[in-house]
Amino acid sequence: MPHDNILPGWLSNRGAGVLLHVSSLPGDYGIGCLGKHARQWIDFLSDAGFSYWQMCPLGPTGFGDSPYQVFSSSAGNPYFIDLEIFLSNGYLSNEDLASLNQFDPTEVNYGGLYKLFYPVLRKIFEKFIQDPLSLEDQYGSIESFKNLHQDWLFPFAKFQSLKILHNLKPWWEWNNDGEYHLTESTLPESCVAEFEFQIFLQYLFRSQWNELHQYANSKEISLIGDLPIYVAPDSADIWANRELFQIDENGNFEAVAGVPPDYFNQDGQLWGNPLYNWETMQSDEFNWWKKRIRNQLDLFEVIRIDHFRAFHDFWSIPSSSKTAQHGTWQKGPGFKFWKSIMTEFPELPFLAEDLGDISKGVRHLRRSIGVPGMAVMQFAFDGNSKNLYLPHNLANDLVLYTGTHDNDTSIGWYYSINEETRSFFRSYLNVDGTTPGWDLIRYSYRSVSQLVIILAQDLLSLGSEARFNTPGEPSGNWKWRMTQNQFDELHNHSAPYLREQALLTGRIEEISN
Repeated sequence: MPHDNILPGWLSNRGAGVLLHVSSLPGDYGIGCLGKHARQWIDFLSDAGFSYWQMCPLGPTGFGDSPYQVFSSSAGNPYFIDLEIFLSNGYLSNEDLASLNQFDPTEVNYGGLYKLFYPVLRKIFEKFIQDPLSLEDQYGSIESFKNLHQDWLFPFAKFQSLKILHNLKPWWEWNNDGEYHLTESTLPESCVAEFEFQIFLQYLFRSQWNELHQYANSKEISLIGDLPIYVAPDSADIWANRELFQIDENGNFEAVAGVPPDYFNQDGQLWGNPLYNWETMQSDEFNWWKKRIRNQLDLFEVIRIDHFRAFHDFWSIPSSSKTAQHGTWQKGPGFKFWKSIMTEFPELPFLAEDLGDISKGVRHLRRSIGVPGMAVMQFAFDGNSKNLYLPHNLANDLVLYTGTHDNDTSIGWYYSINEETRSFFRSYLNVDGTTPGWDLIRYSYRSVSQLVIILAQDLLSLGSEARFNTPGEPSGNWKWRMTQNQFDELHNHSAPYLREQALLTGRIEEISN
């Protein structure tokens, strides 16, 4: 068993990275994508001395647009498909894309995209059916793609095509409960074309992703993905594997996930995700989890696992409850789960999200398996010199963030806290507070943490208007985008300074001729 603070190989060198979701990249068609702007972003990361690009989950989003509630944890979001390549191969014309040029470049309009993006994708699919070779010459055989990914691909395509048949209702409201037993050959005739269309979209996404991934690696940029511990209730993950969850024979959820009441929320948080049937999962050595992780490691070098504490203990809420108040703590699979995972993935390419009110048992589990945890600079300045996230208390097995996707930007945070906290911030860092975002960046670089992750909005010195997500707010999230002008300014003016900071603090080494 590893000892405390022994780091996995991927974290053996000091480095820095940036947190930016794909949707937030600049671009011309309403949302960030896997095309030229993603490559330009990778160029910036390389020029600025970064080694990592972290992003939110890549899956296809549904109601609420959250990348943490997706229809499949292995599928890709079709909105991220780069459309420009289809101009050059004749699948699309400029007129076909004109409707997508109207969107506000500062935010994602998901409702508008749903109406306008999919008709363009369907036109590409129609062209592909007529002339598949021009695309397969670049991306490879779609049949080979099917064979390689059928384990998750076919259930997902079946789920999506049946969902459209049932007017987008969640699977537990579908008429025929036995539909998840259907095979490709026994699908209703009206679903067959949609089934093939859904497979085609994943073929495009994965092919373009693989090209981008190779480009990132050629620039020595590693990709960090994000895997929520729970899967969305209305997802192919659950629909096709419901025996692995606390779901009865009628499709009813027996208990759901959340967190208990605390100082900030007297009702707690009722997430609504069905809980795992850990005993059933253990019976085949957690095979479903191993497949899920393996699919993610096809996309990323490292996976951040959201809500890691649930492997130790989790809050179980009766499905009839209206709030999270009446839940109970239940024991998670603990070390026996991770022992099995470690046999499959001995390099431990994982990062544990262990923020919040975490017990010694959770920290012991994380350290016993040798997986690093997280620290957030915004949580450090409560006036307590023993705060675990203050730089002088940090352990090197914690990846340090200026903020996460759930935090305000550093400038927004600074101006929202009380003057007593701001005063402590200024005194501790010995700064005047005129550039709080850059103050946090500089001191993060100088910390003992092997890896620091900077929120992209902090690099741009943006305030609360650029916040990506506010937990508990049902709308207005996941929309923020970087404009081309902001990116150009960042690349042209900040990259040299950031590279200098990385050199000064040992997060890159100067290459000698």
